Amino acid sequence: MQKFLERTGPFTHPDFEPNEETLQFLLETCKILALSGFRHNHVVDMDIIDVSNLNRQFLFRSKDVGRPKADVAAEFINQRVPGCNVVPYPLNFDASFYRQFHIIVCGLDSIIARRCINGMLLSLLSYEDGVLDPSSIIPLIDGGTEGFKGNARVILPGMTACIDCTLELYPPQITFPMCTIASMPRLPEQCIEYVRVLQWPKDKPFGDAVGLDGDNPEHVQWVFQESLKRAAEFNITGVTYRLTQGVVKRIIPAVASTNAVILSFKNYSFHRLLNCKRQMKSPAITATLEGINKTLYLQTIASIEERTRPNLCKTLKAVADVTTPQTVLFKLNFTSEAFSIKHVQS
Repeated sequence: MQKFLERTGPFTHPDFEPNEETLQFLLETCKILALSGFRHNHVVDMDIIDVSNLNRQFLFRSKDVGRPKADVAAEFINQRVPGCNVVPYPLNFDASFYRQFHIIVCGLDSIIARRCINGMLLSLLSYEDGVLDPSSIIPLIDGGTEGFKGNARVILPGMTACIDCTLELYPPQITFPMCTIASMPRLPEQCIEYVRVLQWPKDKPFGDAVGLDGDNPEHVQWVFQESLKRAAEFNITGVTYRLTQGVVKRIIPAVASTNAVILSFKNYSFHRLLNCKRQMKSPAITATLEGINKTLYLQTIASIEERTRPNLCKTLKAVADVTTPQTVLFKLNFTSEAFSIKHVQS
């Protein structure tokens, strides 16, 4: 981390000043972050540890069931990794709290929670004369797993496609027709869903103002027992406590090894080499429009750089002629070597 924070580089922001501050990140990624050299991490998680969480990762033990996830994760990592300081927050915060971080890494388990964080980061963006202020951008590293599958991606709010822009990438939530649940269930999940959706509000087993809490063992046990009765009426087998808990809490099957791999990808997303042999010092972009050479971006002259900077956010279609028969040519000239490399894209 000293290479990142205590020295500058050719790709750093002009306002960057080398210092000893460290970045701050999130829950399940903490183990990988700490082992990768990150020594100061902040964890925000309001959930508590359940038995079903024990097979998904390597931080929790049976004795930790019922305790806040953030507290247990912080204790485990602080003891396991010498010199690492993980600060737990088993509660929620407003946007002003997240403004202090340089990068936010999400380990969320629902689309609603992802959209909430996404909207919060978008609300922190600031504009000057309609131009986005890059210093107000807090990169979001998001990822998730389902069984042996997973994904990880980097989102730059205001610059790249956000969560709301790509909602169609998420699979639709599995639902059951209400008529089937109420009259002719065929699956054990439908019996559990009947008790959760219809019977709980009707019977109110724990009082009028008490809603169903998937983290409360007494609530889950009641749903389990009533689901067994419902299943027996229709000769349906397969209702178990674990299945009941999964339906009530919308638990998605998870594998610890898959989580570790995906979280490693999320950790790798913000790694960058600063000691490469060759680096671009004065990048420039030009295009040929109707036989005339046009400068799209030039960094060396301050006045031209300021005028051409908006072109960096535009597509090739917006700054070039789509009907031109010429290929798009990117040329990199290395001043330290007696040759040049060309990359041609049709």
